[in-house]
Amino acid sequence: MSYRDLRNFTEMMRALGYPRLISMENFRTPNFPLVAEILTWLVNRYDPTADLPTDIDTEQDRVIFIKSTAQFMASKAHIKLNTKKLYSADGYAVKELLKITSVLYSAMRTNKIDRDTSHTEIAPAAVELSTKSTDLKACRQLASQITTRGAKLYELLGKELELREMRKSALSRSVDVDQLEKGVRHSIAAVELEVQRVTQMLDNLAGDEANLEMKIEKKKQELERNQKRLRSLANVRPAFMDEYEKLEVELQKQYEGYMERHRNLSYLEHQLEEYSRVEQDRAEETESSLKRMQLRMQEAEKRMIQDDIINDDMLLVGSGEFAVPRGDPRMVGSMTGDGIATDDVSIPIHIFRWTFLLPA
Repeated sequence: MSYRDLRNFTEMMRALGYPRLISMENFRTPNFPLVAEILTWLVNRYDPTADLPTDIDTEQDRVIFIKSTAQFMASKAHIKLNTKKLYSADGYAVKELLKITSVLYSAMRTNKIDRDTSHTEIAPAAVELSTKSTDLKACRQLASQITTRGAKLYELLGKELELREMRKSALSRSVDVDQLEKGVRHSIAAVELEVQRVTQMLDNLAGDEANLEMKIEKKKQELERNQKRLRSLANVRPAFMDEYEKLEVELQKQYEGYMERHRNLSYLEHQLEEYSRVEQDRAEETESSLKRMQLRMQEAEKRMIQDDIINDDMLLVGSGEFAVPRGDPRMVGSMTGDGIATDDVSIPIHIFRWTFLLPA
């Protein structure tokens, strides 16, 4: 539990209209009846029709009450409560109660803002529209007031049975002046103790404030010294700054030269690739043309050989002098067509390349 959470809780409960004054000392020790009363009031404030168990005499009753409250808030308001902290009923329970209180307080503030905005000025050109909107805001305000006062009336009527018995018992017994004086003195003593405690807290707060002011003053002085040192360092030129600037200029020139060489190298590599591709295409084209020429020469040579064979056959068959009888001929000559000679006759080389001779 922190002092800030406890203060916020008490302020919100006071703003929401909780009838009992909540002190910061109420949660120093476990106080389950107060926590149960606050939970019941908050649940009824959120939903007047909520039905929660009211018995908290035994341990089992208290457990059932905490579980019922946690289940109701989880199902209706989607607020998850820690049942263990609520059951402890000490400073840790304030954080769980603060979850419900924050929702109700924010709703109350939103409603207040809506009521404040209902009085804003409207353009005179839209008279009927402004009248209707004003009536609507007034109806909304009246509805919110009716809901709030109805919840408060329901809560008061729920306490009527208990208050009636207390009122009857108070009216039935006689007033004991000694007991009344004793009670007043006891109340005065309690108030004096509370005043002493608050005074002591204020003294402690004054001491803490003085310590904080001293710390703040020291931090301000340290900040001023650091700012002066920063300004002095900003005005002083560092050592070797001239050499650094020269090296920076030289580095810039070297970088420019490097980039120029890199661009030239990239361009030359591209040109070399283009030249290699052109040479490769040219070599492939030359090779294909040579293959086609070779095929044509082979076909032409085959045709010449066939024509020579046909001509030789015609010469041998048509001339009686060179008639070739049947038998196995003997071939004399060479593949190159050099001088051809026979046993009976010599035939010039330009007539044919092949001849068949009769056996002797």
